[in-house]
Amino acid sequence: MVTTHSAMQRAIGLSSTVLGATSPNPPVGAVVMTAHGEPIGEGATAPPGGPHAEVEALREAGEGARGGTLVCTLEPCNHTGRTGPCTDAIREAGIARVVYACDDPTQLAGGGAEVLRAAGIEVTSGVMVEEVAEGPLEAWLHVQRSGRPFVTWKYAATLDGRSAAADGTSRWITGELARADVHRLRAECDAVVVGIGTVLADDPALAVRPDPGHQPLRVVVDTAGRTPPHARIRDDAAPSLILTERDTGRHDPGRVLTVLHERGVVSVLLEGGPTLAAAFMTAGLVDRVIGYVAPTLLGAGPAAIADLGVGTIMDAVRFRLCEAVRVGDDVRLTLRRA
Repeated sequence: MVTTHSAMQRAIGLSSTVLGATSPNPPVGAVVMTAHGEPIGEGATAPPGGPHAEVEALREAGEGARGGTLVCTLEPCNHTGRTGPCTDAIREAGIARVVYACDDPTQLAGGGAEVLRAAGIEVTSGVMVEEVAEGPLEAWLHVQRSGRPFVTWKYAATLDGRSAAADGTSRWITGELARADVHRLRAECDAVVVGIGTVLADDPALAVRPDPGHQPLRVVVDTAGRTPPHARIRDDAAPSLILTERDTGRHDPGRVLTVLHERGVVSVLLEGGPTLAAAFMTAGLVDRVIGYVAPTLLGAGPAAIADLGVGTIMDAVRFRLCEAVRVGDDVRLTLRRA
């Protein structure tokens, strides 16, 4: 027998496994328990066109779901799109109780809880809502509320904030484990964005290694069309998009996000150099920062971010520290807007 809390923790874990693979649909996790609290089915949202997490969990549970409890990270949908409403599947399975974390904020798919209650099913919401809202569903919820992709700025720097040495060399500031962790971040996002300066200086591939089965869209902000024809970002390891001045309106970060949103991008990993990072930061378009700090000093060289126009400490751009984790010899800091 497991508790509802334990089942929700498992559902959160399931949803985390499909980050980057479900957009524009939300990455949801679900667990089905019998009336006696025995877990008998689980699932996570499939790529668009495939079953939602609730349907997959109910399918695995079979007849054992009758009279049982469904635990899921998001309010079950009440919408017919490429698949039918999850509320129909829940009623047909004979579920007696539904427990979920976050309300669905969309007008199209929301309202599932009331439909289920009207069918005589007990519904409890708000269970572990903070863990889910700042976890697997953070980017998707952000898009529904703001109308633009969720942006994470990732950077690697020395202890004194340098992203490269004075001669421009930067391989490798951080250790092997930190670099592997960056590939995990890429796999969890829909698009990785860099500027033309990074492409010309480093010729990055930006694909996820090893291949997780889905690759993020590799995006270059290149207003003057300088991306070399044989740049690694043009290879067939992952899809690519070169944004020119026509697309971005002379390097407007807001326009970049609009273009990506129109393509169904929910989460963006900003991996560009200091100039691109400063442009997004000063536009107020960075929602989360993940910094890998190496126990190394350079004393000179480019900073991780360019001038933000801050002239006094009162105007500093402030964040709240959410997590600090050791990754090999480096430290990974996760921050959100204060």
